[in-house]
Amino acid sequence: MAADIKMLFCIGFAVVLTGVGKSAFIGKSHSAGRDNAVLQYVVNNSMREHAVLTKLRLRTLEDKWNRMMVAIEQAQLMANLIRLINATKAIEIGMYTGYNALSMALAMPENGHVVACETEVIYVDIAKPFFIEAGVENKINVQLQIAMKTLNELIANGEAGTYDFVFIDADKVNYDGYYEKSLELIRKGGIIAIDNVLWSGKVVNPAPDDLTSQSLDALNKKLHKDQRIDLSMLTVGDGLTLAIKR
Repeated sequence: MAADIKMLFCIGFAVVLTGVGKSAFIGKSHSAGRDNAVLQYVVNNSMREHAVLTKLRLRTLEDKWNRMMVAIEQAQLMANLIRLINATKAIEIGMYTGYNALSMALAMPENGHVVACETEVIYVDIAKPFFIEAGVENKINVQLQIAMKTLNELIANGEAGTYDFVFIDADKVNYDGYYEKSLELIRKGGIIAIDNVLWSGKVVNPAPDDLTSQSLDALNKKLHKDQRIDLSMLTVGDGLTLAIKR
């Protein structure tokens, strides 16, 4: 199984240098990359989007903050990783409208379980009807509170080392804390997926007053040296790091 994962990590996206001062990657298919012919070709010739996911995506695009939605091509990659490692327990830190939580739940067997952390009730209210329509509402446990509280509660309840997959996509300045808690909760061979690690390219020489980019850059450098994990950083979406617990 480990060999399969490492092989999958070798599959990358072609990157395009778009000019001085611009990002050296395409971005998400529904935002920065929506006019990129290569990325739209990828989407048109690889996406197998569940009908309810399509409905949720279209509903999310009506929200003014829709750029926060996970790239659909990235969600499908993570769903395939979940299938590859036979995951039955996952955590999402930063659910937003639930596209990726739903995608993960659909990829899991009937006994699958997703803990979805979100702080905004408006987004939970958007997500839940789609969870019900897809028939996976019993697989998704939405925690309407700050994520760190949920993670600490899971650890206190004896669930350390029992999760197969964690997706981190919340407030960037707290990524390091989320990572450490996730590493405690994940099993050996489990995957921690970290979103927005390129942050539109701003992680390259972050501005002195840009705490978000500085935090992401510091975490990227930390993970590069972290001997507790195996690592790949991909240019999919806004940058996606995959860390496998050793």
